[in-house]
Amino acid sequence: MPQELAVYPRLTATENLRAFGSYYGLSGGGLSVAIAWCLKWAALEERAGDLTRNLSGGMKRRLNMAAGLIHQPRLVLMDEPTVGVDPQSRNRIFEMIEALRAQGATIIYTTHYMEEAERLCDRIAIVDHGRIIALDTHQALVQASFSASSLVIARFSVASPALSVWTTTHGGSLKDSTAEFAIDHPTELARLLESASAAGLQLEDLALRRPNLESVFLNLTGRELRD
Repeated sequence: MPQELAVYPRLTATENLRAFGSYYGLSGGGLSVAIAWCLKWAALEERAGDLTRNLSGGMKRRLNMAAGLIHQPRLVLMDEPTVGVDPQSRNRIFEMIEALRAQGATIIYTTHYMEEAERLCDRIAIVDHGRIIALDTHQALVQASFSASSLVIARFSVASPALSVWTTTHGGSLKDSTAEFAIDHPTELARLLESASAAGLQLEDLALRRPNLESVFLNLTGRELRD
């Protein structure tokens, strides 16, 4: 399946699938079964007889995916398949990928969206400058980077030299006026707030959460802007 949509606009969804199936050598009853599976998998059963040019962008994307997988390969490579699709189509693509995985297909999935990797992937490789720097399950990656720590995200009214010094002193990282810390016990939060008040820093917002895959990625690759 190429980067851009590659389906025949003057053919129906079913006719497209029949054409692509024949390219893979399918024919007869086997092709009919594959077409029925694809239409159901891509949630296009009700639009099977519609001309492709009349389908929405999300439908065309799903049809394109179905055409590329009509022969049901055991190994599937997916490179950012949800780029440029609306939220509903994106969620449907997730469900399609989960269905493929449930049927036993091996999927190698590349994405810049951490929530996609968390939802879809059994094992995650973090790649930095073309090199794999971490490879494990989601939970194991979080555990290796942060152990039992929680993240404190504190947003202050203004970025200042005093804020920078305070953040560095307490082992945190700073971006604009938002400081982030890893703490092992909730009692450490009270000490952070007391020290911020003593330093004359005006706190505007505070959040406490468990680290996620994005936290791991930034921890391993740094926060510098990438060109």
